[in-house]
Formats: sequence, structure tokens, C-alpha cells
Amino acid sequence: MDRPIPPAATAGENARGASLMAISMTAFTINDTFLKTLADTMPLFQALFLRSVAVVAVLTLGAALTRGLSIRLPRRDRGLIALRCAAEVAAAYLFLTALFHMPIANVTAILQTLPLGITLVAALFLAEPIGWRRLSAILVGFVGVLLIVRPGTAGFSIYSLYALGAVGCVTVRDLAARRLSAGTPSITVALAAAVGVLVFSGAGSLFIDWAPVDAQAALKLSGSVLFVVVGYIASVMVMRVGDIGFTASFRYCGLLAALVLGFFVFGEWPQAQTLIGAAIIVASGTFNLWRERRLARRTAPVGLRRR
Repeated sequence: MDRPIPPAATAGENARGASLMAISMTAFTINDTFLKTLADTMPLFQALFLRSVAVVAVLTLGAALTRGLSIRLPRRDRGLIALRCAAEVAAAYLFLTALFHMPIANVTAILQTLPLGITLVAALFLAEPIGWRRLSAILVGFVGVLLIVRPGTAGFSIYSLYALGAVGCVTVRDLAARRLSAGTPSITVALAAAVGVLVFSGAGSLFIDWAPVDAQAALKLSGSVLFVVVGYIASVMVMRVGDIGFTASFRYCGLLAALVLGFFVFGEWPQAQTLIGAAIIVASGTFNLWRERRLARRTAPVGLRRR
């Protein structure tokens, strides 16, 4: 039996989705910047745990004020939220480990393969159709990844594989969020993920030597908390509004932010090979999203195409 075609997103919904995607990606990149500044003075698990405590507190307060917290969820949604939490925990550990050891622009560039990964996983495991054009775009995008990772060369870093692992986990996270019921509050989903990261980082922090937290470190952690909360909520909301084929292209705002922040905060600028690889990834992802939208319009009923 054919799956029903969802109603086409309006221009206003697409604009809202694009704004949420840009806000989410930029917020996460600013959060990454704050955390990376702590890499030389604070262990990863300690930084992640302290941030998670504050994030959970802020999200719990927000849920209470907006009455958005709901524990009465459909069984299917509970399973999806659990899956999303596990993926969020794994992604946080893998990505931040890579971030603490690699230039922020390099890590962020690898993360831009996410739209390609979502398309590939949906085709392999969810039986969604994929033509040779989009498959070719995905393969070209992974050539861009090879230019950044450079396996077998002096420029190779094992932490590039951590970043790639994070891509796989975020792919699962986003696909799980996309399949949640419309009535499940976004802040409930975000809070569940934050609690998962809190428990994981708390367990990990038991086996490390903690570093003292001075005023400067506290300020950086506060900035990280602020922006990761914004990123959490926006990342859930964006997967549930607008045409994902349109809004996903604004994910690349995070790469622009990483280039700017990497240069001004850390004095980092990627090598030419990395920039070429990043450009290939962005071009491949943009083509893939454009092609996906075009095919969706062809298969939609006439009335929906005109919306």
C-alpha cells in the first residue's frame, strides 16, 4: 500500500523551517566554540557533565513554564525518543572528542555530509527510492570527505573517524525526530536527550581527575549552555516544520560560522584541500536536496504542487 503524501509546506512554513535550521546550526557551532576553548584546561567528561546539568535545569524550567513537558506519550513515540537519546549521547561524545583534537572548521565540514547520510540511510533501511543522480551526488560528497580526512597521509587524524561516527549518530537522531507524532512537545524530546547526555557524562566523569572551575571557565560553560539549549530546541522543531528538502540546505550555515569562529577565536584556517573537500560536500548536498524537492513535486497531486 502506498504511503500517503504529506501536505506540501507553505512558503511561510518553509521560511520558518529555514530560519530554525540556520539558528540551530549557528547555535550549535557557537556552543562548540565555547567548549573547544576549554579543551586545554578541563577534561571532556567534566565539561560535558557540567554543561548538561545546567542544560537539564534550563530545559526543565522552560518545560514547566510552558507546560510543554509530557510523559504520556504513545508507545511508538517513547521508543523513538529512546532511540534519539541514545544517538544524541553517542553523537555528543564522538563529536566533542573530535572537536577537542581537530580544527573546528574541519570537524564541522565533515558534519555537513549529514544530508547525504540521511538520504542514503533512508534508501538502504527505509526503502525510500533513490535514483542514480542522487546516488552519484552522495558518492561525490564522500570524495569530498576523503579530501578532508586524507586517510593514509601525514595529514590524517584518527579523530576524523570520530567525526564521521558522529555523522552516523546524528543521522539516526534526525530520522527518529522526523517520525515523532505531531502532538509530542519538542521540549520533551530535547529534555530527554539532555538527560541522556547528563547520565552518560556523569558516569564518565567518575573516572577522571576534575579540574578547578574558575570564573573564566564558568563564563564559557554558561555561554555553551545558552547556545546548546537554543540548538537543542531548534533542531527538534526544524525536523517537524516545512519541507525538509528545502530547510536542510540551510544546515550549511554552521560551516560558515565555524570558518569565521575558527579564524577569529583559534587562529585556524583550513588548508586548501580541506576547503575544496568542504565545497564538494556542500555542492553535493545542495544538489541532492534540490533533486529530492524536484522529485517530490513531480509525485505530489496537482493541488498540492500549487500550494
